[in-house]
Amino acid sequence: MLTDLTILIVTVLAGAVLFYPKLRRATGWRATVTPLASIIGSGFLVLGPVLDDSFGAFAPVVMLGLCTVAYAFGGAIRANIHDIDANPDRGRGIARLETVASWLLAGAYFISVAYYLNLFGAFAATLTPWSGAMPARIITTVTYAVILLVGWVYGFHAMERMEQASVTLKLAIIAGLLAGLAVHFTDQAIAGGLVINPVTVSGWGAVTLAFGLIVTVQGFETSRYLGDTYSADMRVRSMRWAQLISAAIYMIYICLLVYLFPAGHVPLSETAVIDMMAIVAPVLPPLLIVAALSAQFSAAVADTGGSGGLVTELTKGRLGTGQSYAVLVAVGRGCLCHHRLRQPRLCRLLRRPSCHRRPTRAIDLLGVGCFGCGHRDLWSIRRRLIIRRCGIAVDPLA
Repeated sequence: MLTDLTILIVTVLAGAVLFYPKLRRATGWRATVTPLASIIGSGFLVLGPVLDDSFGAFAPVVMLGLCTVAYAFGGAIRANIHDIDANPDRGRGIARLETVASWLLAGAYFISVAYYLNLFGAFAATLTPWSGAMPARIITTVTYAVILLVGWVYGFHAMERMEQASVTLKLAIIAGLLAGLAVHFTDQAIAGGLVINPVTVSGWGAVTLAFGLIVTVQGFETSRYLGDTYSADMRVRSMRWAQLISAAIYMIYICLLVYLFPAGHVPLSETAVIDMMAIVAPVLPPLLIVAALSAQFSAAVADTGGSGGLVTELTKGRLGTGQSYAVLVAVGRGCLCHHRLRQPRLCRLLRRPSCHRRPTRAIDLLGVGCFGCGHRDLWSIRRRLIIRRCGIAVDPLA
């Protein structure tokens, strides 16, 4: 009860601070929100259980390494921002190479926004009286339309305000999550209940896993493509702030989490974090639902803003940001219409036996993987929050 109360108080206080008008209007904070929204996405929640299961007591060291590598990548992009601002006329070879890379990145943005909003629609549909693929697609389409309308009519700043509200909600819940973990950690430390889990991966497998997890700390590159709104110096500073803030959150989260649960106490699965947080405090699973929805929406808006600036830059202004948003929505809507995945195939990918019941496709609130054949309901035993018949399956840690 005390832990639940602490979580709620911290969440409300953090939300009040982040919604403070002077902070919301501050140029530096507004510029920071976009890369921060992209960095702290759905991967934030799944990262803890994966690091705990694989690296045990050394998970904080791996997390520090991930943040350091990400900061180094960010340093390269920050140098690129300064260089382009100081020397806009580069050599023909460099310009062509960067153009090709930028078009590939634009395509990646289109896909990532489609992924985020498909996931958002699929999960949101399960919270309504209607289930199935069609309601999820309707919600996704409406969300696309809202983003396009706001971006086309009111511009990037209006989208930024939507994103800011979503990020504020997400960060407030994360603050409550960290407070709950801190209280539980303190209780366990006093009772002598902290654990030191062993490392279960080593060698090349550990290296590839660690590098694969870099996707959970990237997203800072969106600052590079906000040149129409912010100066080069502001984009550099805001990217640095976003990376430092996210690194601090990640480090606190991992350091508190990995010493609380013995190895195997909560089986590693796509929803392991829900099982873990249900042990910490009953109020956390519902809050994580809200955080997951907020994470998908804010990440989608952040990548939409980044792609708009990128496409405008690549077309040398022939396509404005509003028209770029329209292209993104058209591509994403096309992906939604043509997306079909067979459930037995997904079961084979997960090395699970194929189901002979009517095929259903499922994702969890973290957006990680397919849950076999969807035999469990939304509120199943041990709070697993399995989503049934939502019409999309997604890649792990995307």
